[in-house]
Amino acid sequence: MNDQIQGKSGGFYRHYVLAVLMVVYIFNFIDRNILSILAEDIKADLGITDAQMGFLYGTVFAVFYAVFGIPLARFADVWTRRSLISIGLSFWSLMTAASGLARSFGVLAACRIGVGIGEASASPAAYSMLSDYYPPQRRATAIAFYAAGVYIGAGIGIFLGGYILDAWATAYPTDPPFGLKGWQVAFMAVGIPGLLMAIWVRTLREPIRGISEGLVTKQHPAPFRVLGSELMAVIPPLNVLGLRQHPESLRVNLMAAVSFAVIAWLLILLTGDAAQWIASGFGVYVTFSWAQSLKLRDRATYEMLFHSKSFIYTMLAFPIMAFVGYGAGFWIPPLLLRLYDVSVVEVGLYLGMGAAAGGFIGITLGGVFADYLKQKFPSGRLVLGYIALFGTIPFLLLLLYSDSLVYAYWLNFVLTIVGACAGGVPPSTAADLVMPRMRAVAGAYFILVNTFLGLALGPYFIGKFSDLFHATGVNEADALRSAIAVSLFTLIPALIFLILAQRHLGRDESSRLDRARALGEPVDELVAASAGRT
Repeated sequence: MNDQIQGKSGGFYRHYVLAVLMVVYIFNFIDRNILSILAEDIKADLGITDAQMGFLYGTVFAVFYAVFGIPLARFADVWTRRSLISIGLSFWSLMTAASGLARSFGVLAACRIGVGIGEASASPAAYSMLSDYYPPQRRATAIAFYAAGVYIGAGIGIFLGGYILDAWATAYPTDPPFGLKGWQVAFMAVGIPGLLMAIWVRTLREPIRGISEGLVTKQHPAPFRVLGSELMAVIPPLNVLGLRQHPESLRVNLMAAVSFAVIAWLLILLTGDAAQWIASGFGVYVTFSWAQSLKLRDRATYEMLFHSKSFIYTMLAFPIMAFVGYGAGFWIPPLLLRLYDVSVVEVGLYLGMGAAAGGFIGITLGGVFADYLKQKFPSGRLVLGYIALFGTIPFLLLLLYSDSLVYAYWLNFVLTIVGACAGGVPPSTAADLVMPRMRAVAGAYFILVNTFLGLALGPYFIGKFSDLFHATGVNEADALRSAIAVSLFTLIPALIFLILAQRHLGRDESSRLDRARALGEPVDELVAASAGRT
C-alpha cells in the first residue's frame, strides 16, 4: 500500500507531524548549542582561544552543514522526507556522542563536521513536508512553530550542559571514570537519546508533494540518481569532472577556485587563522560550483531562485541579522561567567530557560502575526524583520552593559523574544516564491546563506575581536563585551537588503506561476492533476 497520504493533508494529524518535527529540531539545537555553556571548560582543557572556539561552534560546523544541505535538500525534493530526517538524526546523534571521546582540538573539529553533515538533512525536508501539510496562508505559522525548536533546543542545551558539568564535578572532583571530563560526558548524554527519536520519526506518514495548494507532483523515478548527481556537483574534484562537457563553465569554475584560494590565503596572512579561512574558502567555492551546476542541470529552479530579486534580498537580509543572533547567542553565556562570580549551573538554568521560553513566545507569535500581515499586504511578513532588527539593538546593548546579573537574565529573555519573532519569515517566503518541487532547495539555500553569514562568521569574528581587544590589555570580560557590541554594525546592510526585499516581493510572488510556465514547468498539468484528485 502506498504510505503517502491519499488526499488527507489536514486535520489533527498534521499538527502531530508538526510537533514531532519540532522535537527533532529541539534535538538538533541541543546537540549544536551545548557547546556554548561548555566553552570555558573546553578552552581550559584543550588550551584553545576564543577565535578557535568560535571556529568550532560556527565555521567548521557551518561549512559542512551548508555544503551538504544543498544535495540533501535536492534529495528531499524527490525522496521520502521522513526517512531522510530519520537517517540524518541518527548520524548527527552518533557524532555528538562521539564528541565526548575527543581529547584534542582536531578530533573535536572532526566530530563537529559529522554533526554538521547529519543536521543538514533535517530542515529542508521538514520545510517541504510542512508546506504540504499546511496551506500557504498558514505556512509561516506552521514553520514558526517548527523553528521554535531552535530556541527550546538551544535553551535546553545550555541548561543541560551546565547541570551536567556541575553534577560531574561534584560526583568526581578527582580521578573521574575513564578520565572523562564533564564536557565530554555532556556530549554523550545529549547525543545518545537522538537514536531513539530517529525511530519515532520513521513512523510519520509522508504527505503528497504539492497537495496543499493544488499542484500535486509525481514521484521521481530515480531519487538516488538525483542524490548522486547533486553530490558530484558539490564535492571536489567530482564537480570539475561534471563540467568537462561545458568548457566555458569549466574555465569559470577554475578561475573562481583560484580567486577564492587567493582571498583565503590573504585572510590567513592577515589573521593567522588558517583553519577558519581554508574551511570558509572551501564552503564558498562549493556553493559557487553547486549554483553553476544547477544552472546547467535544472535551469528552471536556478532562474526561479536567482532571477527573483525579492528572493535574493530576503536571503541576504535575514542571514546578516543572524550574524548578530548566532554570535551573541553563543558568547553571552561565557560573557556572564567572566563578568560575574556565578556558577555554570545558574547561568545555564536562567539563560537556558529564558532562551527556550523567550524563543518559543517570539517565534510562534511572530509566525501568527506574519501570516496575519501577509493577508493585509503582500510583503506583510517582512514587517517582522524590522521588529527583530530594531528590537535587537537596544536590548542587546542594555544586556551587555548592565551592572546586574538578574537584569541580564531578564534582558536576555526579552532579547530572545524580539530576535526570534522573524524566524518563520525567510523559509515561508522562499516557499511562496518557487514551485513545490523546488521548496526544499529554496529552504536549503536560505539555510546555506544563513549558516555562512550567521553561524560561520558571527561567533568567529566576535571571538577574534575579543582576542584582539584582550591583546591590547583589556581584561577578558570587557574584551568579549566590546566584541559583541561591535557586531551590531552588521545590522546596517541587513536593513538595506530588507527594504529592497520588501520593494520587490509582491511582484515576484504574484508572477510565480507565469515565470514557472515560461521556464517550461508543467504548471497547467499540475493544476489539472490536482483538480482531478479533489
